[in-house]
Amino acid sequence: MGDDDDSDFDAFESLGEEKKPEKKSIFKAEGDDSDEDDEYELKIEEDSKAQDAETRQQQLDAEAERKSDAQRQAGFKLPGKKELEIEKHRPPDLQLVQNRIQDLLFVLADFRVRREPNRSRSEYIELLRDDMANFFGYVPELIELFLEMFSPAETMEFLEANETPRPTTIRTNTLRTKRRDLAQALTKRGVHLDAIGDWTKVGLKIYESQVPVGATPEYLAGHYMLQSASSFLPVMALAPIENETVVDMAASPGGKSTYLAALMKNTGTLVCNDINTKRLTSLIANLHRLGVRNAIVCNEDGRKLPLRYKKVDRVLLDAPCSGMGVIARDPSVKLQRSVKDIQRSSHLQRELLLAAIDMTDAQSNTGGYIVYSTCSITVFENEEVVDYALGKRFVKLVSTNLSFGVNGYTRYGSKRFHPSLKLTKRFYPHVHNMDGFYVAKFRKFANGVRKVEDADGENSNDDDDDEDDDDDKEGDDDDEEGEDEDANKGEQEDDYDDITNEKSKSKTNEETKVMGTKEEEARMTTNANKSEKRKRVGKESKNEQIKSHRNQNKSEKAKKKKREGKHIKK
Repeated sequence: MGDDDDSDFDAFESLGEEKKPEKKSIFKAEGDDSDEDDEYELKIEEDSKAQDAETRQQQLDAEAERKSDAQRQAGFKLPGKKELEIEKHRPPDLQLVQNRIQDLLFVLADFRVRREPNRSRSEYIELLRDDMANFFGYVPELIELFLEMFSPAETMEFLEANETPRPTTIRTNTLRTKRRDLAQALTKRGVHLDAIGDWTKVGLKIYESQVPVGATPEYLAGHYMLQSASSFLPVMALAPIENETVVDMAASPGGKSTYLAALMKNTGTLVCNDINTKRLTSLIANLHRLGVRNAIVCNEDGRKLPLRYKKVDRVLLDAPCSGMGVIARDPSVKLQRSVKDIQRSSHLQRELLLAAIDMTDAQSNTGGYIVYSTCSITVFENEEVVDYALGKRFVKLVSTNLSFGVNGYTRYGSKRFHPSLKLTKRFYPHVHNMDGFYVAKFRKFANGVRKVEDADGENSNDDDDDEDDDDDKEGDDDDEEGEDEDANKGEQEDDYDDITNEKSKSKTNEETKVMGTKEEEARMTTNANKSEKRKRVGKESKNEQIKSHRNQNKSEKAKKKKREGKHIKK
Protein backbone atom coordinates (compact mmCIF):
# COMPACT_ATOMS: atom_id res chain seq x y z
CA MET A 1 0.00 0.00 0.00
CA GLY A 2 2.87 2.37 0.69
CA ASP A 3 4.11 2.06 -2.89
CA ASP A 4 0.63 2.70 -4.26
CA ASP A 5 0.18 5.83 -2.09
CA ASP A 6 3.55 7.19 -3.24
CA SER A 7 2.58 6.55 -6.86
CA ASP A 8 -0.71 8.39 -6.41
CA PHE A 9 1.07 11.28 -4.71
CA ASP A 10 3.63 11.50 -7.52
CA ALA A 11 0.85 11.45 -10.10
CA PHE A 12 -1.04 14.32 -8.46
CA GLU A 13 2.19 16.24 -7.84
CA SER A 14 3.05 15.98 -11.51
CA LEU A 15 -0.42 17.20 -12.36
CA GLY A 16 0.14 20.22 -10.12
CA GLU A 17 3.37 21.00 -11.89
CA GLU A 18 1.72 20.68 -15.30
CA LYS A 19 -0.94 23.20 -14.37
CA LYS A 20 1.66 25.98 -14.30
CA PRO A 21 1.19 27.92 -17.55
CA GLU A 22 4.27 27.93 -19.71
CA LYS A 23 2.99 29.84 -22.72
CA LYS A 24 0.63 32.68 -23.37
CA SER A 25 -2.68 31.99 -25.04
CA ILE A 26 -2.37 31.82 -28.79
CA PHE A 27 -5.80 33.45 -29.10
CA LYS A 28 -4.68 36.68 -27.35
CA ALA A 29 -5.61 39.80 -29.30
CA GLU A 30 -2.80 41.36 -31.29
CA GLY A 31 -1.04 44.13 -29.43
CA ASP A 32 -2.63 43.20 -26.04
CA ASP A 33 0.11 43.12 -23.38
CA SER A 34 -2.17 41.99 -20.55
CA ASP A 35 -1.22 38.82 -18.65
CA GLU A 36 -4.77 38.02 -17.50
CA ASP A 37 -5.25 35.20 -20.07
CA ASP A 38 -2.07 33.45 -18.88
CA GLU A 39 -4.03 32.08 -15.91
CA TYR A 40 -6.39 30.14 -18.15
CA GLU A 41 -5.46 27.17 -20.21
CA LEU A 42 -7.04 26.00 -23.40
CA LYS A 43 -9.97 23.66 -22.92
CA ILE A 44 -8.30 20.97 -25.02
CA GLU A 45 -5.22 21.02 -22.78
CA GLU A 46 -7.35 20.57 -19.67
CA ASP A 47 -9.20 17.63 -21.21
CA SER A 48 -5.93 16.05 -22.24
CA LYS A 49 -4.47 16.30 -18.75
CA ALA A 50 -7.64 14.92 -17.18
CA GLN A 51 -7.55 11.98 -19.58
CA ASP A 52 -3.89 11.34 -18.73
CA ALA A 53 -4.72 11.31 -15.05
CA GLU A 54 -7.59 8.87 -15.62
CA THR A 55 -5.29 6.60 -17.64
CA ARG A 56 -2.71 6.58 -14.84
CA GLN A 57 -5.39 5.72 -12.32
CA GLN A 58 -6.64 2.86 -14.48
CA GLN A 59 -3.10 1.53 -14.75
CA LEU A 60 -2.72 1.66 -10.98
CA ASP A 61 -6.05 -0.14 -10.49
CA ALA A 62 -5.08 -2.81 -13.04
CA GLU A 63 -1.76 -3.35 -11.32
CA ALA A 64 -3.47 -3.71 -7.96
CA GLU A 65 -5.93 -6.20 -9.46
CA ARG A 66 -3.09 -8.21 -10.95
CA LYS A 67 -1.38 -8.40 -7.57
CA SER A 68 -4.63 -9.50 -5.95
CA ASP A 69 -5.16 -12.20 -8.61
CA ALA A 70 -1.59 -13.40 -8.20
CA GLN A 71 -2.07 -13.77 -4.43
CA ARG A 72 -5.35 -15.64 -4.93
CA GLN A 73 -3.91 -17.94 -7.59
CA ALA A 74 -0.84 -18.70 -5.50
CA GLY A 75 -3.07 -20.04 -2.73
CA PHE A 76 -5.57 -21.81 -5.02
CA LYS A 77 -6.63 -25.33 -4.07
CA LEU A 78 -9.03 -27.66 -5.80
CA PRO A 79 -12.40 -27.81 -4.05
CA GLY A 80 -13.42 -31.16 -2.60
CA LYS A 81 -16.33 -33.30 -3.71
CA LYS A 82 -18.53 -32.09 -0.85
CA GLU A 83 -17.89 -28.45 -1.74
CA LEU A 84 -18.76 -29.07 -5.39
CA GLU A 85 -21.89 -30.99 -4.40
CA ILE A 86 -23.05 -28.13 -2.16
CA GLU A 87 -22.27 -25.63 -4.93
CA LYS A 88 -24.50 -27.55 -7.38
CA HIS A 89 -27.54 -27.07 -5.14
CA ARG A 90 -26.97 -23.33 -4.79
CA PRO A 91 -27.79 -20.56 -7.28
CA PRO A 92 -24.88 -20.20 -9.73
CA ASP A 93 -22.23 -17.69 -8.67
CA LEU A 94 -20.74 -16.64 -12.02
CA GLN A 95 -18.09 -14.46 -10.41
CA LEU A 96 -16.85 -17.40 -8.36
CA VAL A 97 -16.84 -19.65 -11.43
CA GLN A 98 -14.99 -17.05 -13.51
CA ASN A 99 -12.30 -16.59 -10.86
CA ARG A 100 -11.86 -20.33 -10.53
CA ILE A 101 -11.47 -20.68 -14.31
CA GLN A 102 -8.66 -18.11 -14.20
CA ASP A 103 -7.05 -19.94 -11.28
CA LEU A 104 -7.23 -23.27 -13.10
CA LEU A 105 -5.69 -21.74 -16.23
CA PHE A 106 -2.91 -20.26 -14.09
CA VAL A 107 -2.09 -23.67 -12.60
CA LEU A 108 -2.30 -25.53 -15.92
CA ALA A 109 0.05 -23.03 -17.57
CA ASP A 110 2.92 -24.49 -15.46
CA PHE A 111 1.37 -27.63 -14.05
CA ARG A 112 4.48 -29.30 -12.63
CA VAL A 113 5.37 -26.32 -10.48
CA ARG A 114 1.93 -24.98 -9.48
CA ARG A 115 -0.17 -28.10 -8.94
CA GLU A 116 -1.15 -29.45 -5.56
CA PRO A 117 0.65 -32.57 -4.38
CA ASN A 118 -1.10 -35.85 -5.22
CA ARG A 119 -3.41 -34.09 -7.69
CA SER A 120 -3.56 -35.25 -11.32
CA ARG A 121 -3.94 -33.10 -14.39
CA SER A 122 -7.20 -34.85 -15.28
CA GLU A 123 -8.79 -33.53 -12.07
CA TYR A 124 -7.96 -29.94 -13.04
CA ILE A 125 -9.14 -30.46 -16.62
CA GLU A 126 -12.42 -32.03 -15.49
CA LEU A 127 -13.19 -29.12 -13.16
CA LEU A 128 -12.18 -26.63 -15.86
CA ARG A 129 -14.51 -28.35 -18.34
CA ASP A 130 -17.48 -28.16 -15.98
CA ASP A 131 -16.80 -24.52 -15.03
CA MET A 132 -16.44 -23.45 -18.68
CA ALA A 133 -19.65 -25.27 -19.58
CA ASN A 134 -21.54 -23.54 -16.75
CA PHE A 135 -20.08 -20.09 -17.37
CA PHE A 136 -20.49 -19.99 -21.17
CA GLY A 137 -23.58 -22.22 -21.41
CA TYR A 138 -22.26 -25.22 -23.39
CA VAL A 139 -22.86 -28.94 -23.29
CA PRO A 140 -19.87 -30.34 -21.32
CA GLU A 141 -18.90 -32.78 -24.08
CA LEU A 142 -18.40 -29.87 -26.50
CA ILE A 143 -16.04 -28.17 -24.06
CA GLU A 144 -14.17 -31.46 -23.76
CA LEU A 145 -13.91 -31.56 -27.56
CA PHE A 146 -12.45 -28.04 -27.65
CA LEU A 147 -9.96 -28.89 -24.89
CA GLU A 148 -8.74 -31.79 -27.04
CA MET A 149 -8.16 -29.42 -29.96
CA PHE A 150 -6.65 -26.44 -28.12
CA SER A 151 -4.63 -25.76 -25.02
CA PRO A 152 -6.68 -24.65 -21.97
CA ALA A 153 -5.68 -21.01 -22.46
CA GLU A 154 -6.53 -21.06 -26.18
CA THR A 155 -9.83 -22.79 -25.44
CA MET A 156 -10.69 -19.84 -23.20
CA GLU A 157 -9.83 -17.42 -26.01
CA PHE A 158 -11.99 -19.39 -28.44
CA LEU A 159 -15.00 -19.40 -26.08
CA GLU A 160 -14.65 -15.67 -25.39
CA ALA A 161 -14.44 -14.95 -29.12
CA ASN A 162 -17.71 -16.80 -29.64
CA GLU A 163 -19.38 -14.34 -27.26
CA THR A 164 -18.38 -11.40 -29.48
CA PRO A 165 -20.28 -10.74 -32.74
CA ARG A 166 -18.22 -10.76 -35.90
CA PRO A 167 -17.88 -7.55 -37.95
CA THR A 168 -20.50 -6.89 -40.64
CA THR A 169 -18.95 -7.39 -44.07
CA ILE A 170 -20.18 -7.06 -47.65
CA ARG A 171 -18.90 -8.29 -51.01
CA THR A 172 -18.87 -6.04 -54.05
CA ASN A 173 -20.68 -7.44 -57.08
CA THR A 174 -18.20 -6.77 -59.88
CA LEU A 175 -20.87 -7.55 -62.50
CA ARG A 176 -22.48 -4.20 -61.67
CA THR A 177 -19.90 -1.92 -60.00
CA LYS A 178 -16.39 -1.49 -58.60
CA ARG A 179 -15.44 -1.53 -54.93
CA ARG A 180 -14.16 2.07 -54.98
CA ASP A 181 -17.40 3.38 -56.50
CA LEU A 182 -19.48 1.35 -54.06
CA ALA A 183 -17.48 2.63 -51.07
CA GLN A 184 -17.99 6.23 -52.18
CA ALA A 185 -21.72 5.76 -52.66
CA LEU A 186 -22.21 4.15 -49.26
CA THR A 187 -20.05 6.77 -47.52
CA LYS A 188 -22.35 9.49 -48.85
CA ARG A 189 -25.26 7.65 -47.21
CA GLY A 190 -23.58 7.73 -43.80
CA VAL A 191 -21.95 4.31 -43.80
CA HIS A 192 -18.53 4.11 -42.13
CA LEU A 193 -16.53 1.35 -43.80
CA ASP A 194 -13.08 0.16 -44.75
CA ALA A 195 -11.44 -2.63 -46.74
CA ILE A 196 -11.47 -6.03 -45.00
CA GLY A 197 -7.81 -6.69 -45.71
CA ASP A 198 -5.15 -7.15 -48.33
CA TRP A 199 -6.29 -10.71 -49.05
CA THR A 200 -9.49 -9.61 -50.84
CA LYS A 201 -10.12 -6.97 -53.49
CA VAL A 202 -13.92 -6.94 -53.24
CA GLY A 203 -14.66 -7.08 -49.50
CA LEU A 204 -15.67 -4.17 -47.27
CA LYS A 205 -16.04 -4.03 -43.48
CA ILE A 206 -18.82 -1.86 -42.06
CA TYR A 207 -18.20 -0.21 -38.69
CA GLU A 208 -21.33 1.92 -38.41
CA SER A 209 -24.27 2.81 -40.59
CA GLN A 210 -27.02 5.40 -40.34
CA VAL A 211 -29.19 3.41 -42.75
CA PRO A 212 -30.10 -0.30 -42.94
CA VAL A 213 -27.31 -1.95 -44.92
CA GLY A 214 -29.73 -4.50 -46.37
CA ALA A 215 -32.13 -1.89 -47.75
CA THR A 216 -30.04 0.74 -49.51
CA PRO A 217 -30.64 1.56 -53.18
CA GLU A 218 -27.22 0.06 -53.95
CA TYR A 219 -28.21 -3.21 -52.26
CA LEU A 220 -31.53 -3.36 -54.10
CA ALA A 221 -29.70 -2.64 -57.36
CA GLY A 222 -27.43 -5.62 -56.78
CA HIS A 223 -24.19 -3.73 -56.21
CA TYR A 224 -23.21 -5.81 -53.16
CA MET A 225 -24.07 -8.85 -51.08
CA LEU A 226 -24.08 -9.13 -47.30
CA GLN A 227 -21.60 -11.90 -46.62
CA SER A 228 -19.30 -13.04 -43.82
CA ALA A 229 -15.58 -12.65 -44.47
CA SER A 230 -14.82 -16.34 -43.94
CA SER A 231 -17.33 -17.37 -46.61
CA PHE A 232 -15.23 -15.54 -49.22
CA LEU A 233 -12.55 -18.19 -48.86
CA PRO A 234 -14.03 -21.29 -50.62
CA VAL A 235 -14.64 -19.46 -53.89
CA MET A 236 -11.23 -17.81 -53.69
CA ALA A 237 -9.76 -21.31 -53.46
CA LEU A 238 -11.86 -22.73 -56.33
CA ALA A 239 -10.90 -19.84 -58.64
CA PRO A 240 -13.16 -20.58 -61.65
CA ILE A 241 -12.32 -19.04 -65.02
CA GLU A 242 -14.39 -18.06 -68.02
CA ASN A 243 -16.31 -20.58 -70.16
CA GLU A 244 -16.09 -23.41 -67.62
CA THR A 245 -18.85 -25.64 -66.30
CA VAL A 246 -19.06 -25.17 -62.53
CA VAL A 247 -21.40 -26.78 -59.97
CA ASP A 248 -22.33 -25.26 -56.62
CA MET A 249 -23.80 -28.21 -54.70
CA ALA A 250 -25.33 -26.18 -51.82
CA ALA A 251 -26.07 -22.84 -53.46
CA SER A 252 -28.92 -21.23 -51.54
CA PRO A 253 -29.37 -18.35 -50.84
CA GLY A 254 -27.01 -17.53 -53.70
CA GLY A 255 -23.96 -15.63 -52.44
CA LYS A 256 -21.43 -18.25 -53.53
CA SER A 257 -23.21 -18.73 -56.84
CA THR A 258 -23.43 -15.02 -57.65
CA TYR A 259 -19.76 -14.56 -56.92
CA LEU A 260 -18.82 -17.58 -59.02
CA ALA A 261 -20.80 -16.00 -61.85
CA ALA A 262 -18.92 -12.73 -61.35
CA LEU A 263 -15.56 -14.51 -61.55
CA MET A 264 -16.73 -16.31 -64.68
CA LYS A 265 -17.96 -12.95 -66.08
CA ASN A 266 -21.35 -14.46 -66.87
CA THR A 267 -19.83 -16.97 -69.29
CA GLY A 268 -19.86 -20.77 -69.30
CA THR A 269 -22.44 -22.71 -67.29
CA LEU A 270 -23.08 -22.41 -63.57
CA VAL A 271 -25.26 -25.11 -61.95
CA CYS A 272 -26.81 -23.90 -58.67
CA ASN A 273 -28.29 -26.76 -56.68
CA ASP A 274 -30.07 -26.90 -53.36
CA ILE A 275 -31.97 -29.76 -51.75
CA ASN A 276 -34.58 -27.50 -50.07
CA THR A 277 -37.31 -26.24 -52.40
CA LYS A 278 -38.25 -23.40 -50.05
CA ARG A 279 -34.76 -21.88 -50.17
CA LEU A 280 -34.77 -21.76 -53.95
CA THR A 281 -36.90 -18.60 -53.74
CA SER A 282 -34.09 -16.54 -52.20
CA LEU A 283 -31.54 -18.18 -54.51
CA ILE A 284 -33.43 -17.19 -57.67
CA ALA A 285 -34.14 -13.70 -56.31
CA ASN A 286 -30.46 -13.04 -55.60
CA LEU A 287 -29.41 -14.36 -59.00
CA HIS A 288 -31.76 -11.87 -60.66
CA ARG A 289 -30.84 -9.00 -58.32
CA LEU A 290 -27.10 -9.38 -58.94
CA GLY A 291 -27.48 -9.77 -62.72
CA VAL A 292 -26.43 -13.43 -63.16
CA ARG A 293 -27.26 -14.78 -66.65
CA ASN A 294 -25.29 -18.04 -66.91
CA ALA A 295 -26.94 -20.01 -64.08
CA ILE A 296 -29.10 -23.14 -64.04
CA VAL A 297 -31.08 -23.72 -60.83
CA CYS A 298 -31.94 -27.27 -59.80
CA ASN A 299 -33.51 -28.93 -56.78
CA GLU A 300 -31.78 -32.26 -56.22
CA ASP A 301 -30.21 -34.39 -53.53
CA GLY A 302 -26.52 -33.58 -53.87
CA ARG A 303 -25.65 -37.26 -53.63
CA LYS A 304 -27.55 -37.91 -56.88
CA LEU A 305 -26.01 -35.07 -58.93
CA PRO A 306 -23.43 -37.38 -60.60
CA LEU A 307 -26.35 -39.07 -62.39
CA ARG A 308 -27.11 -35.75 -64.12
CA TYR A 309 -23.68 -34.11 -64.44
CA LYS A 310 -20.71 -36.35 -65.11
CA LYS A 311 -18.04 -34.14 -66.69
CA VAL A 312 -17.82 -30.70 -65.12
CA ASP A 313 -14.70 -28.58 -64.73
CA ARG A 314 -14.98 -27.49 -61.09
CA VAL A 315 -17.23 -28.25 -58.11
CA LEU A 316 -17.77 -26.24 -54.93
CA LEU A 317 -19.12 -28.13 -51.93
CA ASP A 318 -19.75 -25.89 -48.95
CA ALA A 319 -21.14 -28.82 -47.01
CA PRO A 320 -23.89 -28.85 -44.38
CA CYS A 321 -22.22 -29.11 -40.98
CA SER A 322 -22.69 -28.82 -37.23
CA GLY A 323 -21.97 -25.05 -37.24
CA MET A 324 -19.18 -25.22 -34.65
CA GLY A 325 -17.49 -22.25 -36.31
CA VAL A 326 -20.50 -19.87 -36.29
CA ILE A 327 -21.51 -20.09 -32.64
CA ALA A 328 -21.37 -16.29 -32.36
CA ARG A 329 -24.25 -16.05 -34.87
CA ASP A 330 -26.10 -19.17 -33.75
CA PRO A 331 -25.78 -19.64 -29.96
CA SER A 332 -28.29 -22.53 -30.05
CA VAL A 333 -25.38 -24.74 -31.15
CA LYS A 334 -24.06 -24.62 -27.57
CA LEU A 335 -26.84 -26.82 -26.24
CA GLN A 336 -28.39 -28.45 -29.30
CA ARG A 337 -25.31 -30.16 -30.72
CA SER A 338 -23.50 -33.20 -29.44
CA VAL A 339 -20.57 -35.33 -30.57
CA LYS A 340 -23.04 -37.81 -32.08
CA ASP A 341 -24.54 -35.02 -34.21
CA ILE A 342 -21.07 -34.09 -35.41
CA GLN A 343 -20.28 -37.69 -36.36
CA ARG A 344 -23.61 -37.95 -38.17
CA SER A 345 -22.74 -34.81 -40.14
CA SER A 346 -19.40 -36.38 -41.02
CA HIS A 347 -21.13 -39.36 -42.63
CA LEU A 348 -23.28 -37.10 -44.84
CA GLN A 349 -20.27 -34.97 -45.77
CA ARG A 350 -18.34 -38.03 -46.96
CA GLU A 351 -21.18 -39.01 -49.28
CA LEU A 352 -21.47 -35.49 -50.70
CA LEU A 353 -17.72 -35.15 -51.21
CA LEU A 354 -17.51 -38.43 -53.12
CA ALA A 355 -20.43 -37.25 -55.28
CA ALA A 356 -18.61 -33.96 -55.96
CA ILE A 357 -15.48 -35.85 -57.04
CA ASP A 358 -17.47 -38.21 -59.26
CA MET A 359 -18.98 -35.23 -61.11
CA THR A 360 -15.59 -33.72 -61.92
CA ASP A 361 -13.80 -34.55 -65.15
CA ALA A 362 -10.16 -35.48 -64.62
CA GLN A 363 -9.49 -34.83 -68.33
CA SER A 364 -10.67 -31.20 -68.17
CA ASN A 365 -8.21 -28.85 -69.89
CA THR A 366 -8.73 -26.03 -67.39
CA GLY A 367 -10.26 -27.62 -64.31
CA GLY A 368 -10.58 -30.92 -62.54
CA TYR A 369 -10.73 -29.13 -59.17
CA ILE A 370 -12.98 -29.66 -56.16
CA VAL A 371 -13.16 -27.39 -53.11
CA TYR A 372 -14.56 -28.78 -49.88
CA SER A 373 -15.39 -26.37 -47.05
CA THR A 374 -17.35 -26.27 -43.81
CA CYS A 375 -18.21 -23.64 -41.21
CA SER A 376 -17.00 -26.00 -38.50
CA ILE A 377 -13.68 -26.44 -36.70
CA THR A 378 -14.06 -30.10 -35.69
CA VAL A 379 -11.65 -32.72 -37.03
CA PHE A 380 -14.53 -35.17 -37.56
CA GLU A 381 -16.06 -32.93 -40.23
CA ASN A 382 -12.84 -31.70 -41.81
CA GLU A 383 -9.59 -33.67 -41.82
CA GLU A 384 -11.28 -37.05 -41.36
CA VAL A 385 -13.62 -36.43 -44.31
CA VAL A 386 -10.78 -35.22 -46.56
CA ASP A 387 -8.53 -38.14 -45.60
CA TYR A 388 -11.40 -40.54 -46.33
CA ALA A 389 -11.85 -39.09 -49.84
CA LEU A 390 -8.13 -39.42 -50.57
CA GLY A 391 -8.43 -43.15 -50.00
CA LYS A 392 -11.59 -43.62 -52.07
CA ARG A 393 -11.00 -41.61 -55.27
CA PHE A 394 -8.12 -40.64 -57.56
CA VAL A 395 -7.60 -37.16 -56.10
CA LYS A 396 -4.80 -35.29 -54.40
CA LEU A 397 -4.68 -32.14 -52.32
CA VAL A 398 -3.24 -28.96 -53.80
CA SER A 399 -2.55 -25.51 -52.40
CA THR A 400 -5.60 -23.34 -51.73
CA ASN A 401 -3.54 -20.22 -52.59
CA LEU A 402 -4.98 -18.48 -49.54
CA SER A 403 -2.40 -16.12 -48.08
CA PHE A 404 -3.33 -16.68 -44.42
CA GLY A 405 -4.87 -19.28 -42.15
CA VAL A 406 -3.64 -22.17 -40.00
CA ASN A 407 -2.52 -25.39 -41.68
CA GLY A 408 -4.76 -28.43 -41.28
CA TYR A 409 -3.96 -31.24 -38.85
CA THR A 410 -1.80 -34.14 -40.00
CA ARG A 411 -2.18 -35.82 -36.60
CA TYR A 412 -4.87 -35.51 -33.98
CA GLY A 413 -4.60 -37.51 -30.79
CA SER A 414 -3.92 -41.08 -31.82
CA LYS A 415 -5.08 -40.46 -35.40
CA ARG A 416 -2.65 -39.94 -38.28
CA PHE A 417 -3.70 -38.33 -41.55
CA HIS A 418 -2.04 -38.04 -44.95
CA PRO A 419 0.87 -35.56 -44.84
CA SER A 420 -0.68 -33.49 -47.64
CA LEU A 421 -3.44 -32.32 -45.28
CA LYS A 422 -1.07 -29.55 -44.21
CA LEU A 423 -2.13 -27.90 -47.50
CA THR A 424 -5.66 -27.39 -46.16
CA LYS A 425 -6.50 -24.23 -44.21
CA ARG A 426 -8.22 -23.58 -40.90
CA PHE A 427 -9.65 -20.23 -39.74
CA TYR A 428 -10.56 -19.41 -36.14
CA PRO A 429 -12.63 -16.60 -34.60
CA HIS A 430 -10.07 -15.91 -31.86
CA VAL A 431 -7.17 -15.77 -34.33
CA HIS A 432 -8.56 -14.22 -37.51
CA ASN A 433 -11.63 -12.36 -36.16
CA MET A 434 -13.95 -14.22 -38.53
CA ASP A 435 -16.20 -17.24 -38.35
CA GLY A 436 -14.52 -20.61 -37.90
CA PHE A 437 -13.97 -22.21 -41.30
CA TYR A 438 -12.14 -25.01 -43.07
CA VAL A 439 -11.08 -25.13 -46.74
CA ALA A 440 -9.52 -27.99 -48.74
CA LYS A 441 -8.80 -28.09 -52.47
CA PHE A 442 -8.52 -31.31 -54.49
CA ARG A 443 -7.36 -32.02 -57.99
CA LYS A 444 -8.71 -35.12 -59.71
CA PHE A 445 -6.02 -36.90 -61.75
CA ALA A 446 -8.00 -39.96 -62.91
CA ASN A 447 -11.62 -40.97 -63.28
CA GLY A 448 -13.10 -43.97 -61.51
CA VAL A 449 -13.04 -45.44 -58.02
CA ARG A 450 -9.80 -46.16 -56.21
CA LYS A 451 -9.26 -49.72 -55.02
CA VAL A 452 -8.17 -50.34 -51.47
CA GLU A 453 -4.72 -51.58 -52.47
CA ASP A 454 -4.15 -48.41 -54.55
CA ALA A 455 -4.98 -46.04 -51.71
CA ASP A 456 -1.48 -45.81 -50.27
CA GLY A 457 0.68 -45.77 -53.38
CA GLU A 458 -0.66 -43.09 -55.69
CA ASN A 459 -1.85 -40.44 -53.25
CA SER A 460 1.11 -38.09 -53.62
CA ASN A 461 1.04 -34.30 -53.64
CA ASP A 462 4.53 -33.43 -54.82
CA ASP A 463 3.41 -31.20 -57.69
CA ASP A 464 0.58 -28.69 -57.63
CA ASP A 465 0.42 -28.57 -61.46
CA ASP A 466 -0.86 -25.51 -63.28
CA GLU A 467 -3.52 -23.68 -61.29
CA ASP A 468 -5.40 -20.61 -62.40
CA ASP A 469 -6.14 -19.38 -58.88
CA ASP A 470 -6.59 -15.61 -58.42
CA ASP A 471 -6.17 -14.16 -54.95
CA ASP A 472 -9.08 -11.78 -55.40
CA LYS A 473 -11.76 -14.46 -55.76
CA GLU A 474 -14.26 -14.96 -52.99
CA GLY A 475 -17.64 -16.52 -52.23
CA ASP A 476 -20.57 -17.48 -49.94
CA ASP A 477 -23.30 -15.22 -48.71
CA ASP A 478 -26.54 -14.06 -47.17
CA ASP A 479 -30.10 -13.77 -48.44
CA GLU A 480 -31.94 -10.48 -49.06
CA GLU A 481 -32.28 -9.75 -45.34
CA GLY A 482 -28.53 -10.29 -44.90
CA GLU A 483 -28.83 -13.76 -43.33
CA ASP A 484 -25.59 -15.65 -43.89
CA GLU A 485 -26.03 -19.06 -45.45
CA ASP A 486 -23.56 -20.65 -43.03
CA ALA A 487 -26.24 -20.25 -40.36
CA ASN A 488 -28.49 -22.50 -42.50
CA LYS A 489 -26.05 -25.41 -42.64
CA GLY A 490 -27.92 -27.17 -39.86
CA GLU A 491 -31.18 -26.82 -41.82
CA GLN A 492 -29.52 -28.27 -44.92
CA GLU A 493 -28.32 -31.20 -42.83
CA ASP A 494 -31.88 -31.68 -41.54
CA ASP A 495 -33.16 -31.71 -45.14
CA TYR A 496 -30.78 -34.53 -45.99
CA ASP A 497 -31.85 -36.31 -42.80
CA ASP A 498 -35.52 -36.02 -43.81
CA ILE A 499 -34.81 -37.57 -47.19
CA THR A 500 -32.79 -40.35 -45.58
CA ASN A 501 -35.55 -41.02 -43.07
CA GLU A 502 -38.18 -41.14 -45.83
CA LYS A 503 -36.05 -43.61 -47.77
CA SER A 504 -35.53 -45.76 -44.70
CA LYS A 505 -39.28 -45.69 -43.94
CA SER A 506 -40.22 -46.68 -47.50
CA LYS A 507 -37.56 -49.36 -47.43
CA THR A 508 -38.91 -50.61 -44.11
CA ASN A 509 -42.45 -50.66 -45.51
CA GLU A 510 -41.30 -52.58 -48.58
CA GLU A 511 -39.41 -55.04 -46.38
CA THR A 512 -42.51 -55.42 -44.21
CA LYS A 513 -44.64 -56.11 -47.26
CA VAL A 514 -42.13 -58.63 -48.56
CA MET A 515 -41.94 -60.29 -45.17
CA GLY A 516 -45.75 -60.38 -44.98
CA THR A 517 -45.97 -61.94 -48.43
CA LYS A 518 -43.36 -64.50 -47.50
CA GLU A 519 -45.17 -65.32 -44.27
CA GLU A 520 -48.47 -65.71 -46.16
CA GLU A 521 -46.80 -67.99 -48.69
CA ALA A 522 -45.28 -70.01 -45.86
CA ARG A 523 -48.66 -70.34 -44.18
CA MET A 524 -50.28 -71.40 -47.46
CA THR A 525 -47.51 -73.92 -48.08
CA THR A 526 -47.90 -75.31 -44.57
CA ASN A 527 -51.66 -75.64 -44.96
CA ALA A 528 -51.23 -77.34 -48.34
CA ASN A 529 -48.72 -79.75 -46.87
CA LYS A 530 -51.07 -80.56 -44.01
CA SER A 531 -53.95 -81.10 -46.43
CA GLU A 532 -51.84 -83.38 -48.60
CA LYS A 533 -50.70 -85.26 -45.52
CA ARG A 534 -54.27 -85.71 -44.37
CA LYS A 535 -55.27 -86.96 -47.84
CA ARG A 536 -52.29 -89.29 -47.88
CA VAL A 537 -53.12 -90.60 -44.43
CA GLY A 538 -56.76 -91.02 -45.49
CA LYS A 539 -55.76 -92.94 -48.58
CA GLU A 540 -53.41 -95.13 -46.57
CA SER A 541 -56.10 -95.84 -44.00
CA LYS A 542 -58.57 -96.70 -46.75
CA ASN A 543 -56.04 -98.99 -48.40
CA GLU A 544 -55.40 -100.66 -45.07
CA GLN A 545 -59.15 -101.08 -44.53
CA ILE A 546 -59.53 -102.55 -48.01
CA LYS A 547 -56.62 -104.92 -47.42
CA SER A 548 -57.96 -106.00 -44.05
CA HIS A 549 -61.42 -106.48 -45.60
CA ARG A 550 -59.92 -108.55 -48.44
CA ASN A 551 -57.89 -110.61 -45.98
CA GLN A 552 -61.00 -111.14 -43.90
CA ASN A 553 -62.94 -112.27 -47.00
CA LYS A 554 -60.12 -114.63 -47.94
CA SER A 555 -60.03 -116.13 -44.48
CA GLU A 556 -63.81 -116.61 -44.47
CA LYS A 557 -63.68 -118.29 -47.90
CA ALA A 558 -60.88 -120.57 -46.70
CA LYS A 559 -62.89 -121.56 -43.65
CA LYS A 560 -65.96 -122.16 -45.81
CA LYS A 561 -64.00 -124.44 -48.17
CA LYS A 562 -62.68 -126.40 -45.21
CA ARG A 563 -66.21 -126.91 -43.89
CA GLU A 564 -67.41 -127.96 -47.35
CA GLY A 565 -64.52 -130.45 -47.69
CA LYS A 566 -65.27 -132.02 -44.33
CA HIS A 567 -68.97 -132.35 -45.27
CA ILE A 568 -68.14 -134.11 -48.59
CA LYS A 569 -65.90 -136.62 -46.83
CA LYS A 570 -68.66 -137.42 -44.44
